[in-house]
Amino acid sequence: MSDTELSHNTEDFLKPDDGEGGFTLLELLVVIVILGLLIGLVAPAVLRQLGHAKDSIARQSIAQVGSVLDLYKLDAGSYPSTQDGLQALIAKPDDVDSWAGPYLKTNNLPLDPWGHPYFYQQPSARQGLEYDLCSLGSADKSGQPGDPGMICNK
Repeated sequence: MSDTELSHNTEDFLKPDDGEGGFTLLELLVVIVILGLLIGLVAPAVLRQLGHAKDSIARQSIAQVGSVLDLYKLDAGSYPSTQDGLQALIAKPDDVDSWAGPYLKTNNLPLDPWGHPYFYQQPSARQGLEYDLCSLGSADKSGQPGDPGMICNK
């Protein structure tokens, strides 16, 4: 291949086309359909994973609050009553003499990942547990500990 042929081909390559450049309507429609299919297939899976992540965070938070309740029990001799609730971790209940709190770093009660307060009752409605500490889950429907949708201590 000579230099003149090479430069000739390069010049042809750099010349603008006589017609207008761009995409056809059919090409754009195909791309839109493919994007729509991808979004339709991927979005539900992503949202499902987000829901599982919140469930996992709720379980971890319940375990952490359970550890704080155990510290309270070491100091006070028993878990807070249902009437005192988790508020006993922040402010001294009237009927407790040996309170060494506050047991939480903030003056706010913890909320579940959906922004709802945790359900607490003592004694537990479930056999073998001393208290119930539950998140009502995404539905925020009240019920008994252990009901479907509720996430509770074990």
